[in-house]
Amino acid sequence: MVNDPNSLSNTSDVQTTHIHLDLSVNFAKKILSGYVILDLLTLRKDVSEIILDTRDIDVRQVLLDEKPLKFHFAPSDEKFGSALHIELPENFAENKSFKLKLDYNTSPTCTAAQWLEPSQTCGKKYPYFFTQCQAIHARSLLPCQDTPAIKLTYSAHIRSPYQTLMSAIIVGEEDTGDGTKIYKFEQLTKIPSYLIALAIGNIKGKKIGPRSTVWTEPENLEASAWEFADTEKFIATGEDLLTPYEWGKYDLLVLPPSFPYGGMENPSLTFVTPTLLAGDRSLVDVVAHEISHSWMGNLVTSTNWEHFWLNEGWTVFVERKILGRLHGEKERQFQSIIGYRHLMDSIEKFGADNPLTALAPKLDGVDPDDSFSSVPYEKGFNFLYYIEKIVGGPQVFEPYMKAYVKQFMGRSITTDDWKDYLFKYMEENHGPEKKEALLKIDWDRWINAPGLPPVKNEFDQTFSKACSQLAKRWDDARNNDTFEGFSPNDIKDFNSNQKMVFLQRLFECPPFPYKAIEALDKVYNLTNVMNSEVRFWWQEVCLRTGYEPIFPHVVKFVTEQGRMKYVRPLYRSLNRCNSELAKKTFLENKSFYHPIAATMIERDIM
Repeated sequence: MVNDPNSLSNTSDVQTTHIHLDLSVNFAKKILSGYVILDLLTLRKDVSEIILDTRDIDVRQVLLDEKPLKFHFAPSDEKFGSALHIELPENFAENKSFKLKLDYNTSPTCTAAQWLEPSQTCGKKYPYFFTQCQAIHARSLLPCQDTPAIKLTYSAHIRSPYQTLMSAIIVGEEDTGDGTKIYKFEQLTKIPSYLIALAIGNIKGKKIGPRSTVWTEPENLEASAWEFADTEKFIATGEDLLTPYEWGKYDLLVLPPSFPYGGMENPSLTFVTPTLLAGDRSLVDVVAHEISHSWMGNLVTSTNWEHFWLNEGWTVFVERKILGRLHGEKERQFQSIIGYRHLMDSIEKFGADNPLTALAPKLDGVDPDDSFSSVPYEKGFNFLYYIEKIVGGPQVFEPYMKAYVKQFMGRSITTDDWKDYLFKYMEENHGPEKKEALLKIDWDRWINAPGLPPVKNEFDQTFSKACSQLAKRWDDARNNDTFEGFSPNDIKDFNSNQKMVFLQRLFECPPFPYKAIEALDKVYNLTNVMNSEVRFWWQEVCLRTGYEPIFPHVVKFVTEQGRMKYVRPLYRSLNRCNSELAKKTFLENKSFYHPIAATMIERDIM
């Protein structure tokens, strides 16, 4: 087994095959309490102890066959938590199966959890709870081998006063007679620990397809059902490209606005941000990304976070294949241009020589959250796009994609595993000339070197050209007094992505004078746009200039939602313009943000 530098558990000695959770939710104390049963299998002889990952977990006792075992916690590591050492009663032989039961409760500081007060929800009447375990936060939810190297099935019984959902299939509900229910779940397809997910609150569902229900607070239900009505098209297109959908159902949970990501690919129940509710379906392509994870990441999983690009680069590649089939190849090309801009931004932020900008970075001593960027997504996509061209285009590469999923489904793999199979497949199915083509790739620079990719792919400029031309007109006219010649008709045929790219091009220009910002807003009414992507980039353009009238709109945006894609850059930009306002806004709203987001924002500006 490949070492995971971000896990403290002894995965070379023993592996978990199944987890059963039996937990009660306590909103008053902000804890989950109960027990977990771990089905374990020894991998070598003379195993004398089990080491599990934990963070701020209170373990009351550990039982083997109803008999208590000795255990202790190692000193806590700030990044990785505390290793829980469990002493076995004797040395276990290789291939021995056994169960450990751990009675425990989480802490109110559980980094996987966010407990929302009623005031933080849409309805303002009921509390809400949800988890986010990626990357290494499952260890704060339960004692476990918290590494993607281990894939397991799980089941759960959750006692709760409100509707409860998990990244699993609900198989029953039981009234307890005390105002709570026991919600019963099963996930029979193997997953890594980071995909265990739980949400509890005033949640209602509405069916939107043959295998999909959208869940959310009642106030957002109709809008969410309308926004995500085309979900089945994404699933069916993914199946056509790859293999049959494995997970039984594909439900969506639209979370309260503090959810820190655009989406999280929890199997059977993708979590998504309400910032996607644009009212015109202009942002629902995020769902194509999360659906693509059903194969890339969830079925075929990177063995540790150093190989995260195998999850995300592949997912972006499949996502854009889906969008190309649904919206046309030029749209796929346009999305690729947008993605490359995100890649450039991430590398500029980290620094081109930063080892974390390598496709497969070394993460010894590094919290994976600190390495998070567009690099595994977009550098990974560009690598696969380049390989597709090298081997002969989609007619060669798309059959390989299906074979790749079939080869590794249910497994956790490394970059070397992926590369070895690519060579094997191409030679066996297309002859030695394809192997020769692959050998010409500079593998070391693509995989291990920091900075931008060694080869820049060329993408169709049809959709981006008009954006760049309009931005140049504004750049040329930046010092005009009247700004004649501009009108709303300039962007009337732009889709939301083109409006976003137009603003990105403005952002790349030298800061505009106030009068140009005022003219832009007067012509295009950008301050009042509700599409989150357009809104974000407009505010970034304004903050780059230090345009003070935008400050209250920025404060409103960063305090009505907690998606890190938006709030972290905006806080940094606002901090450069007015550090007192940025810090005051953050401190007043810190409890609104998910713990992961709050930690990252605090590091950015405090």
